[in-house]
Amino acid sequence: MADYYERLGVTRDADGETVKKAYRKLAMQYHPDRNDSSDAEENFKRVTEAYEVLRDPEQRQLYDRFGEAGIKRGVGGGPTGGFGGFDFADAFEVFMREFGGMGFGDIFGGRTSRSRGPRRGADLKLRLKISLEEAARGAERSVKIKVLDSCSRCGGSGAEPGTAPERCGTCNGAGEVRQVQRSMLGQFVSVRPCPDCGGVGERILDPCSECSGGGRVRTDRTVKLEIPAGVSSDDYLKLSGRGNAGPGGGPRGDVLVLVEVEEDRRFQRVGDDLVYNLAVTMSQAALGADIDVPTIIDGQVKLKVPPGVQSGQAMRLRERGMPRLRGSGRGDQVVRLLVWTPTSLSREEREALERLREVESEPPEPDTGEPGFWERVKRAFTA
Repeated sequence: MADYYERLGVTRDADGETVKKAYRKLAMQYHPDRNDSSDAEENFKRVTEAYEVLRDPEQRQLYDRFGEAGIKRGVGGGPTGGFGGFDFADAFEVFMREFGGMGFGDIFGGRTSRSRGPRRGADLKLRLKISLEEAARGAERSVKIKVLDSCSRCGGSGAEPGTAPERCGTCNGAGEVRQVQRSMLGQFVSVRPCPDCGGVGERILDPCSECSGGGRVRTDRTVKLEIPAGVSSDDYLKLSGRGNAGPGGGPRGDVLVLVEVEEDRRFQRVGDDLVYNLAVTMSQAALGADIDVPTIIDGQVKLKVPPGVQSGQAMRLRERGMPRLRGSGRGDQVVRLLVWTPTSLSREEREALERLREVESEPPEPDTGEPGFWERVKRAFTA
């Protein structure tokens, strides 16, 4: 599996500025216009791919949590998952986006710095809140989103039907203008997008009346989300090609749905396992009992409480927890037993307890080395 931090030579806690400086150094080293080695282009692509992930906080969080698979697939997998391949053209576009204003195009021999023509549309990102039960069972949701669609009147060109965009006279269709500056250190060339055509290389003289020359119109759309069983907060769903249409008739971006699982008043989630607090009476704790316990999927199940349990003791219900998203089976449900002491007594209860007090044994000395609750939970899992 690729290690993006290793590719850039930075630590996992490196800040954004450190990541950017490391990328700039390596990109300059491996750029094919400066490096004639046979593997320069591949190395240039690899470090740029790593930088694209680590510079974005959300992508970096997914990578830190799930590795390369988390970046290249949504949690649902299948037709909704999967990023397209990252090729040299993508790498060069990233490089020029970051450093294109510094004259690198001329330093490196004049390679075109701007990818002209149709460009990919922007991704749409949204949050989706679901209940713990929906996360356990899986669910379907329909969500309304606002997307940019290609204008049907002009076909995305931005020009009124019957007309066509014309080549920009300022940049002569290059999409960029260059300015030469001389100093004591020599000649410097800066490259920036053409101010008249916005870097497109064409100008629309007769804009489309529907989209005002933008080539896209905003539309309300409903998308159907299939939430797989076992998702957690910060998992995401990816709908490929369902985002904004690209400028100039370019391909659509994606829809990225970040899942947020709401807390449940009954269960506490620990990974794929669930913890449930069960109150038992003093007699149930002393004598033992069969008690109905709720579960997230299976409804009520019987728990056999043995005689003499202590408050805080943990018992395990195998395979009654959350489904494993990236594996088979389910986690467990741990039941924490809490002995309940009544705060008000009936006459009969008081009399019974008075009689019990006359014959009951003295409690043992407290064990100062008694494990805490989470240690008991751990022991319950490994029993």
